[in-house]
Amino acid sequence: MAGVPRVTGAGSGRGGARRPLFVGTIFTGSFLLFLVQPMVARMVLPMLGGAPAVWNSAMLVYQALLLAGYAYAHRLARLPLRRQVRVHLALLAFAALTLPVTLVTLPPARPGWEAVWVPALFALSVGPVFLLVSAQAPLMQRWFAADPRAGEPWALYAASNLGSFAGLMAYPLLAEPLLPLTGQSWAWSAGYALLFVLVAVAAWSRWRLHDVTVAARADDERGESGDPAIGWRRIALWLGLSAVPSGLMLSTTTHLTTDIFAMPLLWVIPLGLYLLSMVAAFADRRAPARAITALAPLVMLAGGGMAMVSRHSTTLAQVAVTVVLLFVVCVALHARLYESRPVPSQLTRFYLVMATGGALGGVFTALVAPLVFDWTWEHPLLVFMAAMLLPFPVLLDWRRMRGLDAGMARFAAIVVFLVAALLCWFLLDVAADVEPGPQRWVLTGAIAVLGLALLPWRWAWLMVLLGVMLAQGGVETIQASWDGLRKRSYFGVYTVRDYPSSDLRVLAHGTTLHGEQSTDPALRLVPVSYYGPGSGVGIAFANAGQLVGQNARVGVLGLGAGTLACFARPGQQWVFFEIDPVVLQYSRDRTFTYLQDCAPDAKVVIGDARLELARMPDASLDLLAMDAFSSDAIPMHLITDEAFGEYLRVLSPDGILLVHISNRFIELEPIVAAEAKQRGLAAAIRDDAPPPTGLLTPSSWVALARDPARLEDLRRLAPAMEWKALQPPAPRPWTDDRASILPYIRWHNILGKP
Repeated sequence: MAGVPRVTGAGSGRGGARRPLFVGTIFTGSFLLFLVQPMVARMVLPMLGGAPAVWNSAMLVYQALLLAGYAYAHRLARLPLRRQVRVHLALLAFAALTLPVTLVTLPPARPGWEAVWVPALFALSVGPVFLLVSAQAPLMQRWFAADPRAGEPWALYAASNLGSFAGLMAYPLLAEPLLPLTGQSWAWSAGYALLFVLVAVAAWSRWRLHDVTVAARADDERGESGDPAIGWRRIALWLGLSAVPSGLMLSTTTHLTTDIFAMPLLWVIPLGLYLLSMVAAFADRRAPARAITALAPLVMLAGGGMAMVSRHSTTLAQVAVTVVLLFVVCVALHARLYESRPVPSQLTRFYLVMATGGALGGVFTALVAPLVFDWTWEHPLLVFMAAMLLPFPVLLDWRRMRGLDAGMARFAAIVVFLVAALLCWFLLDVAADVEPGPQRWVLTGAIAVLGLALLPWRWAWLMVLLGVMLAQGGVETIQASWDGLRKRSYFGVYTVRDYPSSDLRVLAHGTTLHGEQSTDPALRLVPVSYYGPGSGVGIAFANAGQLVGQNARVGVLGLGAGTLACFARPGQQWVFFEIDPVVLQYSRDRTFTYLQDCAPDAKVVIGDARLELARMPDASLDLLAMDAFSSDAIPMHLITDEAFGEYLRVLSPDGILLVHISNRFIELEPIVAAEAKQRGLAAAIRDDAPPPTGLLTPSSWVALARDPARLEDLRRLAPAMEWKALQPPAPRPWTDDRASILPYIRWHNILGKP
């Protein structure tokens, strides 16, 4: 690459001998960065819950702080080396005064302002230490390169991302299961102290270098070296090559958790692959990055077509295709970014532009897209933008085949393009099946192979990619948006569909059913889906008058379609708690009529249910149903010991709590059983498995009461409906300070096994 000097004997001498010190310092700092990210996100759960957008907002803050840290490193690097050391160590020591990491106190988020409140909370809570720790990667590389015997510093960036990946994996696998939040915070503080020592030792290793060396390198940065000046075109390329992978990582997270597979902790996979892509792209050994880049066009055609799919798959095939696509594309784009790197003296400027691009990708995905789009349209857009930026190894260049003139090459390309377009038309019909079959994969593979022949004509290759996207699910997804079936909020994507053949209207949150209503006038106000007459909540609410009196006070956490409102009877007082105003709007505009037709006087409180319950008087409810989920993700803060304490506080002494634990991926029964055991509550579970009529859905509801006689009354009022004892409890209940879902994941469902 022009302009990047090759140092003979790189890594030799005393500077090179200290390379492990700088690698260890950079690795430690990056490890701490990606350990604190999920730790703070975990801390905020009791305030806002676990919607995917909360994590995207957190990532946006981290990207902004990373940008600020890189800007600080870039500005600091202009100073003489010893002054850099003094300033940086002093600021690191000053930031330590904010430890251990805790959340600042902010007023609760107003409805509709979560996209601003969440970033503010993260920035104020962890901003100073995060900014300074994020600066250590480019700064340590700059100090490393200050010794001319050290060699080029770029591979140290690979070590940085390897440390980030290790920190990211360490949190769910080690920190969260083994330590309470307070212990995690103190352990992180100890890591920060270690980092301070390592930075000080690294500074000492460069202390005797004369500042003239650093000043000469600063002259290089001002354009006095032999490297061509960095123009706006090169900076624009750096921005694009960093913004698209960053945005694609976040959009992949949203796309997976919203439309493909609402699996808990799925956000770890895209972020981890994004970090590993930079490990490969910035490594000294270029063979792996070049091999992956060569495969990128084929992977893009084979997997990029899934970018517009908006229906749930019961297998891991789409997940695997989507995450492989993310990794390959990120490696290819980051490798192109590496190949366009400047001389080491301009290292901090290069990383500053990279961080700016990453922040721009985050702003587009986390802030702009939820406001502009009704679905996760940012994902296919970013996939297509990535395709435009891919470096193309031309495997078959029709224009240069021996004995083939330019006119014949163009004609052959047109024929290949038309055949690929015809196969896309066939694929459109085949992909209409809910489950992908062999024919679909064969057609996709054939189109991908034909697309490789069109690599010399990027526009034709891009059109084939667009055709695959439309055929695999894009037409259906566009039609749903065109018909106005979707609404998007900070908390997710909601889809309402009518099925005339079964007289049914369905509300889905992501891929998960959240409510139904019959469009048959005779059945319009009959509770269906999870709330039928055989469900645990249906039995309790239908017999509320006999259980707790005719003037029962009833609370429901989670509105959904409002189905439970049709259990309301005259004289009862009902209150619903709903975090998302979009869900309430479905009832107010009569998309679903349960609430207005059955309980028009019911109170609906907008806000986080746990925070709103805290404002209610003691013993103000007789029945309380907890039915709040974000797709299949669990709002963990609603099932901790502290949350149950709040539920019991607002329940009357003879009150009954009903907890909906139906979930495809998490076994919640042991958690609830542990809570019942600790608090000495009577508990029973009702597993309802209604006939497959299309109106009722299997469900599992746990009933809890202080007095066992209340549950005996429940059994007596519906003797045909079996209530069973709960399975053995978990070792301990979840708490706000300590909880981990890993032991309770239903791996057989995730892996698609019976």
